[in-house]
Amino acid sequence: MINADERTPLLNGRPDASPSPTRDDKEVFNHPSRSDLIWIMISLFTAVFLCSLDITVVATLLAPIGSYFNKSNQASYLGTSFLLAGAAFTPLYGRLSDILGRKGAMFLAVGFKTIGTLMCGLAPSMTWLIIARAIAGMGGGGVMAASSIIITDLVPLKRRGIYQGLSSICFGIGSGLGGPLGGYINDTVGWRWAFLLQIPALAISILIVLWKVNIILPASIQRLSLRERLARIDYLGSITLVTTISSLLLPFILNNTMDLPWGHPIMAAFWVTFVLSAVAFGLVETKWSPYPTVPMRLVTRRNPFFVSISNFLSSLQALSMLYNLPLYFVAVKQLSPSDAGLHLFPQSIAIAFGSVFVGWIMHRTGQYWWCIVGAASFSFISNAMIASWNENTSQLHLWFDIVPNGMANSALGTATLIAMIASVSREDSAVVTGISFTFRTVGQVLGVSLSGAVVQGVLVHELKSKITGPGSAAIIEQIRHSTSSIRYLEPVYRKAAIDSYTKALRVVFICQAVVSFLLLLSTLPIEEFPLPNSLEEQAEIAKKREVEREARKLVRDAA
Repeated sequence: MINADERTPLLNGRPDASPSPTRDDKEVFNHPSRSDLIWIMISLFTAVFLCSLDITVVATLLAPIGSYFNKSNQASYLGTSFLLAGAAFTPLYGRLSDILGRKGAMFLAVGFKTIGTLMCGLAPSMTWLIIARAIAGMGGGGVMAASSIIITDLVPLKRRGIYQGLSSICFGIGSGLGGPLGGYINDTVGWRWAFLLQIPALAISILIVLWKVNIILPASIQRLSLRERLARIDYLGSITLVTTISSLLLPFILNNTMDLPWGHPIMAAFWVTFVLSAVAFGLVETKWSPYPTVPMRLVTRRNPFFVSISNFLSSLQALSMLYNLPLYFVAVKQLSPSDAGLHLFPQSIAIAFGSVFVGWIMHRTGQYWWCIVGAASFSFISNAMIASWNENTSQLHLWFDIVPNGMANSALGTATLIAMIASVSREDSAVVTGISFTFRTVGQVLGVSLSGAVVQGVLVHELKSKITGPGSAAIIEQIRHSTSSIRYLEPVYRKAAIDSYTKALRVVFICQAVVSFLLLLSTLPIEEFPLPNSLEEQAEIAKKREVEREARKLVRDAA
């Protein structure tokens, strides 16, 4: 059989011939020209930039959109629907990139993102807008995973960190620009254009993907026809996985956004669904599916397992920090929202710098273990310093204690991804990349939801103990839902509100420090593998390691 690369049209029944691979399934690697590589990176980084921009743009537009539709109580769903859809569908892109090819997976991800964003700009109602955000989220998570998979196919692991660092810079710039840009667009031409103006850039990204992303897949995959590839889709595993993640995250989201009590029948129904779907997913992936979406043989290996745990913990504390630090400056220090946002600016610089720096270190040394453990240590130190804040903390600490955490999380994202890819074969690199991003997105959603639940739980308890008497319930509700109203309260109530927020946020910051300590522990068992200088060397090392693993397995089975 003559093999083919992924320049094959997606709807053909049989791949077109490619002159490179031979009849003996000799591996062929991707060595694009410098100009092609630049074009590909432009398309990938543009998509990553727009995804990060979109998240902070929407965060800025929640109030005006809620007022426009007279549905301010539902505005928070615009963010949670995007994050939930991203968390649920991200793991599917790893396997889809093997089935549809890297071009097909990236086209699907950017396509969902484009359709969802266009629907947002044209939305006639809040319900429509929430659904559109979910569709955009289905593509947003996929963009991050698919772009990372493509970079892995084109760049040797020893240089991989530098490119991941550039991607992080684009993500950081998008996050930083989203807030002010969203506010400016809303004030000048209206919030709809914050979505519609993204469409031309997304369309350009799609065109470049279709034009330049021509990745040669591993020989074991490219020799299959499209029909054979589609037969590998794990439909039942995908359905049970999406159901498992959604039913796990929804109770936290509902508790945080709707104050739905944990004992509510709806919550119980979600927990039962989560348990049943998780069991079904485990059985499907281990017993029935010949090509599982999340192969347990990979997840249970040393590096993928501990990298996944560290990604989850890192994302959980990072998003908790991102959402609760501005709340601290607004509610406790009584700063304006814009001044509170400025305190995140040093972290934004650190995020961009951390990923590039650790990529450069790995490129020079060929090692990543010390980078990972060092970054986790910086995260713990930063969280411990923030947890110790009090009324006497100096401005220097208030501005810069977060910097090590931003740098650490960025470095961890880059170094742990390389540690995971370095531990598996070329055929499994796409799947483990999807797994890595899945644990990150689940951690992000839980970081926001869990920290919000903790803040509200401690806050209500403290407020009820400090504010009593007639009208206390209304005052407590006002303090909970409008931090800007605190400065206009009577002095006794203002002090009670500030003290209560101080206690609630200190509890969250202490929890973040505990999570970051667990993060440090989870990085210690990660194993060091060599970082090859070329794709060919990388594949050869991975093959030798697979042979050794199979030999050890045979010995264990024989014993």
